[in-house]
Amino acid sequence: MIEVNNLKIALVQTDIIWENISANLSAYSNKMKDLSEDIDLIILPEMFATGFTINVEKVKQFMGGNVFLWMKNLAISKHVAVFGSVIIEENNKYYNRALFFYPDGKFEFYDKKHLFSLAKEDEVFSAGNERKIIEYKGWRIMPQVCYDLRFPVWSRNDLDYDLLIYIASWPTKRRHVWQTLLKARAIENMSYVAGVNRIGEDGNGYKYSGNSNVINALGIELSNSTENKEEIITVELDKKTLNNTRKHFAFLDDMDDFEIH
Repeated sequence: MIEVNNLKIALVQTDIIWENISANLSAYSNKMKDLSEDIDLIILPEMFATGFTINVEKVKQFMGGNVFLWMKNLAISKHVAVFGSVIIEENNKYYNRALFFYPDGKFEFYDKKHLFSLAKEDEVFSAGNERKIIEYKGWRIMPQVCYDLRFPVWSRNDLDYDLLIYIASWPTKRRHVWQTLLKARAIENMSYVAGVNRIGEDGNGYKYSGNSNVINALGIELSNSTENKEEIITVELDKKTLNNTRKHFAFLDDMDDFEIH
């Protein structure tokens, strides 16, 4: 039997310069210089290069564009996986696309399923419809983006993932919802959950407090960020502990069957 290693993740909680891709990429590059060499996965916030915006014509990217290449080069140079979402134009449509780069530069992506209608994201972007599971270093990872957090059916664990990741631009005034639902998703799915949120204030005047965190399968916080502070939080996920917890409690064996239409 192949021994599965623990997974060490880095949650990048940071301010984002409004709609300024070059300045943001430069800032991230500086932050990455002091990153520990034993990190397996770097997780960046939603729309990390621009802030959450619907001004797509100003900041749109393409597959193979500047932000794409920056993520790819970071993954290769640091020998680490990199995950974060980007505004992508493809076939005359716009997507809030979460890109996952492997250390060798290969990649997979997930298009945000639930578009935030309150901010008119649904009027500009196209929704994804593919439930995605990414395999990396013996771990099965389900990527999700911000508003997806409110819809538990979409993230229901069909015994096919070990880590659920939410990258977000979640406003301070609703941080209690963010913190509560991260725990709920971990408990109901018996999975590790990592939530990475930005800090600062965006160009629309919305404030963000971060509150990034990692939750284990029993709903216990493994690391809590400092509110309103730029920092990189590192947490080591233990696969053996997760498997033992699932085996002991076996709650997922009793779940209801259903289909998504």
